[in-house]
Amino acid sequence: MRSRLIARWQGILLSLIGIVATVWLAATDRLGLYIHPRYFWFTVIMAGIAAVLVVAAFAFAPLREAEHEHEPGAELGGEDGPDHEPAHRHRSEASRAGRLRGALAALIVAGAAIALLVLPPTTLTSSTATQRSINSTGSTLGGEAPTLVGGDTSQFSVKDWALLLRQNPDAEYFAEQDVAVTGFVTPSPDDPENVFYVARFVVTCCAVDAQPVGVPVYFPDWEESFAADQWVAASGAFVPNEGSTSAEPLLLSPDDVTVTEQPEQPYVF
Repeated sequence: MRSRLIARWQGILLSLIGIVATVWLAATDRLGLYIHPRYFWFTVIMAGIAAVLVVAAFAFAPLREAEHEHEPGAELGGEDGPDHEPAHRHRSEASRAGRLRGALAALIVAGAAIALLVLPPTTLTSSTATQRSINSTGSTLGGEAPTLVGGDTSQFSVKDWALLLRQNPDAEYFAEQDVAVTGFVTPSPDDPENVFYVARFVVTCCAVDAQPVGVPVYFPDWEESFAADQWVAASGAFVPNEGSTSAEPLLLSPDDVTVTEQPEQPYVF
């Protein structure tokens, strides 16, 4: 019985921590670090419904505990057990097991509270981009690219430029086009000494399905000036890849690369 009560209260506390964390992220405009903005209201409403259910669980839990206390056999009697061992031994073993489960439940709840309420929210990093292979997902770069000729390129995102590079890897197509992108630094898997990507994560639903996209930058010995995961703003022009082992046919030849702050919304949608 005690193990059931521990599990019940553990579930209630974990649910409460999750609800508080969700509302806090929404109130501080950081829910976008985890889910797509179109799901904000749905998530907050579901958190409100869950809060009502948790309050109800808190209200009815003492009543259910009282019912269990009066159930026949709720406490071990003083008679010997069926295997002729003293009843107090059964009680002692049950007590030790209960304390162990209680300590484990407390650790789980404390860990969840620290992870969700104490530690600051963080974004995905270059290590995740490496694991998920930048610019490799057809669904992410399978959409319609923006209009380059006559378009307002100053408003193009990293995703927009990555789409254009995939759909038309011809240097002449980008002739006399000024390119400006902002993102975090992640090394090229093919030529990490000379090429890095200015990258962002594209979120379709939540951070779990986020896919990295990026613009390759030709910058020999870039690690002497920048570090992986550092946010930079780069500008320049696309040129044919003639001096790098990178598989990218075009590379950004930068006129300027400067360190910048991570934007409030680091993902693109």
